[in-house]
Amino acid sequence: MKTKSLIYAAACSLILAGACKSKSTNKTVDSAGIDTTKKDTEATGKIKPTGPAPEWATGIKPEMQAVIEKLGSYGDKPIETLTAVEARKNHTPTDAVMDLMKENNIPKPALNIDTMGKDIPVDGGKIHIRVYTPKTGKSSYPAIVYYHGGGFVIANIDVYDASASSLADQVGAVVISVAYRLAPEHKFPVAHNDAYSAYEWVVKNAASIKADPKKIAVAGESAGGNLALNTAIKARDKGIQQPIHVLAVYPVAGSNMATPSYVKNANAKPLNKAMMIWFVKNYLNSMAEGKDPRINLIAANLTGLPATTIITDQFDPLQSEGMTLADKLKAAGVSVDSKNYDGVTHEFFGMGNVVPEAKDAETYSVDQLKKSFGM
Repeated sequence: MKTKSLIYAAACSLILAGACKSKSTNKTVDSAGIDTTKKDTEATGKIKPTGPAPEWATGIKPEMQAVIEKLGSYGDKPIETLTAVEARKNHTPTDAVMDLMKENNIPKPALNIDTMGKDIPVDGGKIHIRVYTPKTGKSSYPAIVYYHGGGFVIANIDVYDASASSLADQVGAVVISVAYRLAPEHKFPVAHNDAYSAYEWVVKNAASIKADPKKIAVAGESAGGNLALNTAIKARDKGIQQPIHVLAVYPVAGSNMATPSYVKNANAKPLNKAMMIWFVKNYLNSMAEGKDPRINLIAANLTGLPATTIITDQFDPLQSEGMTLADKLKAAGVSVDSKNYDGVTHEFFGMGNVVPEAKDAETYSVDQLKKSFGM
């Protein structure tokens, strides 16, 4: 961000992957769910901010502001001043949500799902996946291959557990959350290759995880939204079974940091322009890679892709490119449904226990996926 280079912009945009680092490092723990009773955790009107709205978000919703305030209260150093290892120890928006729930006596919803962990082979090694399976006794379910955010550098499947588990429970689908390898330990395009390999593994091994091989969708947030779309593109190009649907939540999709949303949200939280160069330096091998269509999706060949749902939000540098991507997909003949949420920030998806707009976005996504699965 400190540079006005268009290539930097492109690259930055691409990785943005939100401010989701993992407080507990990148280790993941898999456990089986045991609760079968669902509880109403609607928190509308219960979560309130303590101060005035920030200058960069005068129209922010009170619950969203409370999350941002809580995140700021931890006093973590800015990501761009840290090493990747240090940044992964920072608090995350997920930590803020969990603490607000505890402080306001909002119980974590009991979901009717089981989880299990598994390592699968990829080029150059192996990666971990977490499989969320509904406990409804069926022999087969639709499947959703899910990719977390984090700029390809930070965060993990634990940080994004709320999104994956909610989709599994509400859609009634097997969700496969992919722990793709992170940079700088694994530079571009390792995360993209891992994402596709995980999808290909699910296609070939669907029966082993109670998944219907004919009903597989892909989904992701931020950097994960980029990976979901790239996976569909690669499946098309390689001539293998395509996903039945793509859900991309505030995806990294452009290479222009002079868009209206980048200008308007330069100082937004938890994602802002200042974080972008840091992500770029960690993920890309060179700034020239910012022009790669896997990063700059709005310049990619988007024809022949499956029906796609795109979610954007108001206080987010990526809002403009997400909206542009929706237009580019439509122009390419793809069936697209999109929705923007005002008053919320990057990373709001998955905060349905405390942020009403997030709950609405989750319901919208569930409806879109169910429709694609013929449910």
